[in-house]
Amino acid sequence: MLDLNNTLLSALGIEMITIEKDYVKATMPVDERTVQPFGILHGGASVALAESVASIGAFANIDPEKQICVGLEINANHIKSAREGFVTAIGKPIHSGKTTMVWEIKIHDEKENLICISRCTIAIVDKKG
Repeated sequence: MLDLNNTLLSALGIEMITIEKDYVKATMPVDERTVQPFGILHGGASVALAESVASIGAFANIDPEKQICVGLEINANHIKSAREGFVTAIGKPIHSGKTTMVWEIKIHDEKENLICISRCTIAIVDKKG
C-alpha cells in the first residue's frame, strides 16, 4: 500500500478510514492546519481531502506494478462552513475506465451537514519501463 507519511495528507491530519475499490472514507480535523484566517474550514483543505480520497480510491483499482494514477481535474462546491471538530469525506466512483476514473466526493461535518461536494477526474497512466 501507499506510504502516506510525510505527505500533504499527514500535514493536514487526513486519516484514511476505509479504502475499497468502490468506496473510500477519510476524516480531516478542522483545526489550525485546515482553517482560513476567519476560522472556518479552508476550501483548499476540502479540495485536498476530496482529491486525496479520489486518488487513493483510484489507486485501489489499478495494478501499481504497471500503473500510476494522478489527478486530472477537480471541482468543488462549498455548501456550508465548518469551524471545529472533524469532517468526513466519502468518495464513490461514477466512472471507471481504462485511462480515467471519475469520483464523486461528499464531505460532511459531525452533524451530517453537507459541507462540500466535489467531482474529481483521475488519469491512469502506464509506468514507463
